[in-house]
This record gives sequence, structure tokens and C-alpha cells, in this order.
Amino acid sequence: MSGVARRTVVSAAGAAGLAAALAACGGGGTEDKGAEEQGTEEQAGATLARTGDIPVGGGKVIAGQGLVITQPKAGEFKAFSSKCTHAGCAVSGVKDGVIVCPCHQSHFDMSDGSVKSGPATSPLPPTPIQVVGDEISFG
Repeated sequence: MSGVARRTVVSAAGAAGLAAALAACGGGGTEDKGAEEQGTEEQAGATLARTGDIPVGGGKVIAGQGLVITQPKAGEFKAFSSKCTHAGCAVSGVKDGVIVCPCHQSHFDMSDGSVKSGPATSPLPPTPIQVVGDEISFG
């Protein structure tokens, strides 16, 4: 009997580990989007970054808000979801004019979020922001 019980325990532990691994790699279903949208609504008007934090020709990931803010040209600020459209990983930053996802090396144009190289096939969704003085907030 202990052999059967041991197999059952090992199988259950393996299944739980697999489920956790798949959840970590998954691309988020409607629950993730709902929480993300709710956070956006609650944070309207809150300062996300200062204009001086975003280099011209570069950007900054605002991890707590699920955003990446870029400055393609001096004084022009754009914001996109920081969630890669391929597998849901968080992008890691902006380098050489592209937003980079470290998981599978998808690259997105920093000025419009379009795919520069895959495996992603969909652009990063834009997020409305506003710049007042030197503060960038949800728009």
C-alpha cells in the first residue's frame, strides 16, 4: 500500500509543479486584463515618471503599472503595455530604438509599438498618457 500512496503523492506533486510552471509562462487570461485595467483606472492622474527619467531615443519600464514609456524624439512621449504579445512576458527595456522582450527576443518599435522582429506578431497596445510640466501620468 505504501508504494501506491507514494506514487500518488509523487504524481500529485509533479502535476502541481507543472501547473505552476505553466501558469508562470502563460499569457494571462481575462483575469489578468481585468486587474490591469482596474489598476489603470484607479491610478488616473498619478505620476508615472518624470520627463527627465525617460531618455531621448530610449525608454523606461514602469513595472508596477505594466507600462513602458518611451521618448522617440525630444519632447514626444509614448506609452505601451509592457506585456509582450507573444507569451505575456514583461519587456525588459528599450535599446537601440526598440522595446525588447527578454523571453524570446521579440522587438517592438519604440515610437508605435509595432513588431520589428518576432516571434511576436501583434504590436504592444498603446496606453494613453499625458505630460504636464515634467510629470507623466495616465491620460
